[in-house]
Amino acid sequence: MNIKRLLVSQPKPTSEKSPYFDLAEKYGVEIEFRPFIKVEPLSSKEFRQQRISILDYSAVVFTARTGIDHFFRLCEELRVTIPETMKYFCISESIAVYLQKYIVYRKRKIFFGASGKLDDLVTIIAKHPKEKYLVPVSDVHKDDLKLKLEAKKIDFTEAVMYRTVSNDFKADESFDYDMLVFFSPAGISSLLKNFPNFNQKDIRIGCFGPTTAKAVKDAGLRLDVEAPTPEAPSMTAALEQYLKKESGK
Repeated sequence: MNIKRLLVSQPKPTSEKSPYFDLAEKYGVEIEFRPFIKVEPLSSKEFRQQRISILDYSAVVFTARTGIDHFFRLCEELRVTIPETMKYFCISESIAVYLQKYIVYRKRKIFFGASGKLDDLVTIIAKHPKEKYLVPVSDVHKDDLKLKLEAKKIDFTEAVMYRTVSNDFKADESFDYDMLVFFSPAGISSLLKNFPNFNQKDIRIGCFGPTTAKAVKDAGLRLDVEAPTPEAPSMTAALEQYLKKESGK
């Protein structure tokens, strides 16, 4: 099999039971975890320039743990005390449960989608049309949620609370991978920023999500492995299929 070293553009899993480690052992590949992007906080001074008052809103929408962390960080820096009446709308139960890090879960009004998809989240939000929603986002983000909320005529404001930046490679770092795996268009942008003369040649590229796939193709690169699909709902399942085919196992 030609694939010996594989770079996954995400942080290394904290659990030893990650399916990535199973793939490495089963197919004899070396998997390295290295995020191509990183998140930096927006300062309270920068946030104030948006002229957004958090207490003007009756509900907050979270699609990721990162948004939760930076929302409560900014509230602390701005000395904003969130009232117990604040409602929280989360894209999934796991995101909702993460709120326990900052609030007493059972005493708050928390709503979440059953499937983890935007459509479910928006359906729940639409059942509470009188709320005024605040949506924490990165400076670089997709407009999917915005467009769906606008279509439902929801009263909401996007608030930039953190920024996504390229996680630069050092000039003397080796980059000898047989396969690269990406999870966001920002990861593709970071690859091209770090390696402006990148020549794909025999390097395989895998990605998760249609927007990332589009970014790969728009960059003129060849996409070899894509998830999710009906046969491979996760990135590891797609990699398993590809490695199995390559190895003949």
